[in-house]
Amino acid sequence: MEPAILWMPTVEEKEKSNLGYYAKWLGIHYGVSGSDYKALWEWTVQHPDLFWKSITEYFDVIFHSSYNNVMSEDAMPHTQWFKGSTLNYAEHVFRNLNDNQPAILFQSEQQSLTAISWKALKEKTAALQSWFIKKGIKPGERIAAYLPNIPEASVALLATMATGAVWSSCSPDFGIDSVIERFKQIEPKVLIAVDGYTYNGRVFNRLDAVRKIKAALPTVEQLIVIPYLKADDTVEVPEADNWNDVMQTVFNELHFVAVPFEHPIWILYSSGTTGMPKAITHGHGGVLLEHYKYLWFHNDVKPGEKFFWFTTTGWMMWNYLHGALLAGATIVLYDGSPGYPDMNTLWNMTEQAGLHHFGTSAPYIMACKKAGMHPRESYDLSTLRSISSTGSPLPPEGFDYVYEVVKKDVWLCSMSGGTDVCTAFVGGIPWRPVYEGEIQGRALGCSMYAFDEDGNVVIDEVGEMVITKPMPSMPVFFWNDPDFGKYISSYFETYPGIWRHGDWLKITSRDGVVILGRSDATLNRQGVRIGTAEIYRAVDTIEKIKDCLVVNVELPEGGDYMPLFVVMKDGIILNDDIRSAIKNALRTAYSPRHVPDEIIQVKDLPYTMSGKKMEMPVKKILMGKEVNDGAVKNPESLEFFKKFQRKK
Repeated sequence: MEPAILWMPTVEEKEKSNLGYYAKWLGIHYGVSGSDYKALWEWTVQHPDLFWKSITEYFDVIFHSSYNNVMSEDAMPHTQWFKGSTLNYAEHVFRNLNDNQPAILFQSEQQSLTAISWKALKEKTAALQSWFIKKGIKPGERIAAYLPNIPEASVALLATMATGAVWSSCSPDFGIDSVIERFKQIEPKVLIAVDGYTYNGRVFNRLDAVRKIKAALPTVEQLIVIPYLKADDTVEVPEADNWNDVMQTVFNELHFVAVPFEHPIWILYSSGTTGMPKAITHGHGGVLLEHYKYLWFHNDVKPGEKFFWFTTTGWMMWNYLHGALLAGATIVLYDGSPGYPDMNTLWNMTEQAGLHHFGTSAPYIMACKKAGMHPRESYDLSTLRSISSTGSPLPPEGFDYVYEVVKKDVWLCSMSGGTDVCTAFVGGIPWRPVYEGEIQGRALGCSMYAFDEDGNVVIDEVGEMVITKPMPSMPVFFWNDPDFGKYISSYFETYPGIWRHGDWLKITSRDGVVILGRSDATLNRQGVRIGTAEIYRAVDTIEKIKDCLVVNVELPEGGDYMPLFVVMKDGIILNDDIRSAIKNALRTAYSPRHVPDEIIQVKDLPYTMSGKKMEMPVKKILMGKEVNDGAVKNPESLEFFKKFQRKK
């Protein structure tokens, strides 16, 4: 049975979408009929050279030197793009300088909504760039940041990009060892850090952590500390420059260093749960084109709009958020807990800021649902055009909640991508309806399919998510991986020359998409593959359960063991009635194979720094293997599983 349609664009909305204008332009300049999205998508993946060339023309990309050809014939991951060209991402940001709107709106637990003008942003960026130059920073050298989601971090990112240096950041809620194992790999020359931060009403002083991180990074020659907590503007770190003093650096005009198309722009990191975090390196040109494409055509961000995403500097969505500046939008930053002082905080900010686009994670939407939040009854959400969700699959109940309780006429853009490409592979299509529980479709230029076990393309069946043709935002390389060994083993071992992403995917006959969780966390029960998302969807219907995690462990003597770990709502104890309700929900919605062997109550579950549930560390612990808890946001949560494994 076809799922319910929850939202449908009008003819006028389709025509006036950014995608609509591009399709008309494409018809004139490339002779491509753009009235049907599926046909348009097929053209972009059949002719990637023409498609990405059209992106450079449509957005009038500033090339300081011309390219020889759009893409080489080398197979992934060795495809080269726009060879010979030079450009700079930050130059495209600042050509949107506008005196009539702010560049940034910022709010935190301690500070009400504050505007930063484009003029101020440019001057601060120029001051920091001038300081970089005086300290001898050259293109290609790394700038590491240990910062919360504050405007100073945005300034530092833009100054780094403008200079042609390479950015890398961790949020200050990362553990010290976790930060060191990331930054040590890339040998930064400058470290920009904060004295502390606040979260959930608590103050966290990080000066001791800053000292230890600096001591562990012998390549760091310069340290800047931002007095974020210190009202008296003092910084108690030897040999550190105060950010406020750096901002007084005399500067001329901000200038943009033209770098090769594949010159590194930033380094992001894999979670590191199965070993040292991989240092995933992206290029200036690749992410520039991808961010233009996705934010304009799939998020439909328009000049003058306000674009928000709840994120930290340790998640790729923070980098992605800044791409909205390319569209001439105002980016909105929030630092702190989304639940402090209560779950109304971000919805109140939506009204106060007049947000047009609200970006968040699936767990946040489900948390609002479970908390009984009714935003549209309490706040004026009239400006809100879209709600985007990523991080993990949004279940159908999450879709229903948005339309029933948040806003009836909002465009819900469930999306999925990754640190690997700093964008989404699948997500919003402003021409298509929103079906309950489905992502609207595959992004332009993303040749994505679902493969069965024999490598055949399947429709309306669950398969491995693969990408058969290169995209310019794929990593240019992994840092310290000269022979591409780590890169190839990460994506290309299963299907040589084809990117295997590691997610379960179903592409529907409507050309919609359903993500069913990580394929490396597959529950293989009696020969049947089960996606963890199916388990979570069913358990989420049990009102008394706050959170859950499931793994399936293959036993040495044969067979398997599938426990379900549940976190109960405050004051509730797991009992036989609740266990029966869980089993009945799973058996009714899916099959007897979905019913766990055991249901165990726990106090907490492990999550990544970016808020993703971590099945693999739990599975490894239950198999008696060591895990790297430095990649876990709440490593104390693993202690229960270690004790549980010893008892078993």
